[in-house]
Amino acid sequence: MRCLRVAAWLLVVAFALIACRPPTPGTGVGVVAAPTPEAAQAGIAIMEAGGNAIDAAVAISFALAVTEPAMSGLGGQTQILLYPPAGDPLVINGTSYAPTATPEGTVAADIVGHRATTVPTTVRTLAYAWRQYGSGRMAWADLLEPAHRYAERGFIPGPFRRDIWDRFAEELAASPSAAALFLDTSGAPPRRDRAWRQPVLASTIQRLADDGADDFYRGAIAREIAADMAANAGWLDLADLEGLPEPPVLLALEGTYRDFEVATMPPPGGGWVVLQMLNLLERSDRAVLDPADTERLLRIAEALRIGHRQRRDHPIRDLVDYEADVRTRVAKDVTGGLVGEGDGHTTHFSVVDPDGLVVAVTASINYAFGAKVATPSLGFLYNDYMREFVLDDPSHPFALRGGAMPYSSMSPTIVSRAGHPVLALGSPGSARIISAVVQVGELWMDGFRGISDAVAMPRIHVIPDSALFVEYPMAADAEALEQAGFVLQPPRADWIPGELTAYFGGVHAVALERGQWRGAADPRRDGVVMTTGRGVR
Repeated sequence: MRCLRVAAWLLVVAFALIACRPPTPGTGVGVVAAPTPEAAQAGIAIMEAGGNAIDAAVAISFALAVTEPAMSGLGGQTQILLYPPAGDPLVINGTSYAPTATPEGTVAADIVGHRATTVPTTVRTLAYAWRQYGSGRMAWADLLEPAHRYAERGFIPGPFRRDIWDRFAEELAASPSAAALFLDTSGAPPRRDRAWRQPVLASTIQRLADDGADDFYRGAIAREIAADMAANAGWLDLADLEGLPEPPVLLALEGTYRDFEVATMPPPGGGWVVLQMLNLLERSDRAVLDPADTERLLRIAEALRIGHRQRRDHPIRDLVDYEADVRTRVAKDVTGGLVGEGDGHTTHFSVVDPDGLVVAVTASINYAFGAKVATPSLGFLYNDYMREFVLDDPSHPFALRGGAMPYSSMSPTIVSRAGHPVLALGSPGSARIISAVVQVGELWMDGFRGISDAVAMPRIHVIPDSALFVEYPMAADAEALEQAGFVLQPPRADWIPGELTAYFGGVHAVALERGQWRGAADPRRDGVVMTTGRGVR
């Protein structure tokens, strides 16, 4: 742990002092692509008030905790990838951890309710990001104000959020603490014509604004969490909260795709698989990957199948000292020789500020509405990342034990050219995160689509040895795919119906096109793009 803290300190110093390349010129315009309009507006307001992209990211994250509670929140975890105008891409690794008191021999049936949560790290991660990489011009309370306002005054959820609420209303109703906070007095989810207010959560956010993030880990809020956990047989305790370290700051994993550099999330995230899949696609002539070419779909499907199979069958064994292992896996010559699935609801947004600082953030409470339990006096749901550990193999890198990091597909990614950022993207969707990032990134880097069209293109996802899911109306050469061993299936029927479905992720991206930063919000979700001085685009 001491080594991690020293490394983090050195990287903080490097961020402030390094000038190893000319800074990326800012365009004078800030852009946010976020999954709710309320969160996007929060980020824009912060940048227009003088904040940078990290300040905006903190405000967006808290706003999402209020306006998209099924996907992320104060009880979850957050991963931040940032690319400063002068310096190297860095990751603030906000992974969560299994509680220290997690018993040996735990089985799946034990991981329910309060026992399903890992130690929440989102609040600490956001506070650390603000302190170390914020502009210094925005107070902590200013960044939480939009979230507090949305919680206190209410917001009207868009169609994607209403659908998620409707689909999980029965499960929320089965939990007294969740039902009291996330259903109305009749047991119904939010209506389309009435603002949804969360006064209890508003009070908690105000407490964090007044008393600081430490209150969540060492103060009154921490004591309320610990008491609630003890009263409900949870494994998380006050010592876990008090002992949570600052998030380690790591150099991003870096690879290349043609003449682009790709920076992405290290373990326990899925970035190494993104790089491996892009290496596989790079072996194809660019013309073959044109959406108009009938060969494209087969090439994409094969790259996804190989990458997801490698991840399943040959996971990274050491989640701390992983550099040598990852370097081997993403080497171009090694990749050339390579010729589990959860619901994963999660959320992602991307930001670039007027000075050229680029940030990609993926946050989650894991499954929709997480563990579906809450401390009644605090108003937020706990994550259920304890479900993401391996229970039957003690030697597995993601085996369940106290203090272990859960399995994650988070892959926030920033692409650069000649050392200057040109694209930031990411997605929710468990293993489908990786599939979505690769497909959107390839379309844009190969120049086949602008970022808005690349995000809106139909996608596929592969579960090795099981199925190839194809999003309608993608023109699939079924015969060629079946001859290659793929079993074509539509996405699950319980996802939102339509030509594009949220099963295939929710990419929110910003890209430098023709000298201007532009954003793209996934039509599969409720997101929007906003720019400073211009509003919604």
